Amino acid sequence: MSVNKTRGIIIVLSILALAASLAIENKMVALILMSICISGAVFILYRHLGELTDISADNPKMKTLKGVTIFNIAVLVGCVLAAILIGTDIWKISENGEKYFAATIVAAVIFFSGNIAPKLPYSKHTGLRLPWTVTDEETWVVAHRVLAYVSIPLGIAYIAGVSVIENFEILTLATIILWVGIPGGLSYLFFHKKCGGK
Repeated sequence: MSVNKTRGIIIVLSILALAASLAIENKMVALILMSICISGAVFILYRHLGELTDISADNPKMKTLKGVTIFNIAVLVGCVLAAILIGTDIWKISENGEKYFAATIVAAVIFFSGNIAPKLPYSKHTGLRLPWTVTDEETWVVAHRVLAYVSIPLGIAYIAGVSVIENFEILTLATIILWVGIPGGLSYLFFHKKCGGK
């Protein structure tokens, strides 16, 4: 399969997932269809990582990319299963329990991503993909090093805040904005300076 065809299939599956979430009124059916489409897209990405990234199978960086993709699949499957179990009342969980479950997923993503970020190869498919980070490899490296530095303190602050701050949604949103915004902003400044303000 050609690279363009692979990318096309991933894009189509992503669009179908979005369409299912918006067009289907039955939340359970929408969730199942959406998860099938996203799982298919991630699986195709996993199977064709070498072609999409020009990294050979025996390169250690490929192992890192595959590890990230497997982690993404595990999080997706875990969240979908939890949503189905909760939605069908098989898993009865309190509102507070749902909050802590969601916080655990968010914290796991922050800690895992922070740990793996400096090892991620320059890629347009996996990592902190911003216009300036995918344009310049040195900017990519800076962004992912900063992401690694901020992940542990932000993750710890987030976990501590879950039991203290009442508005869980605002806490989560603020944490994600800082987590992406700090490395994104600093890498943009680096890129802007490197390119001489152009």
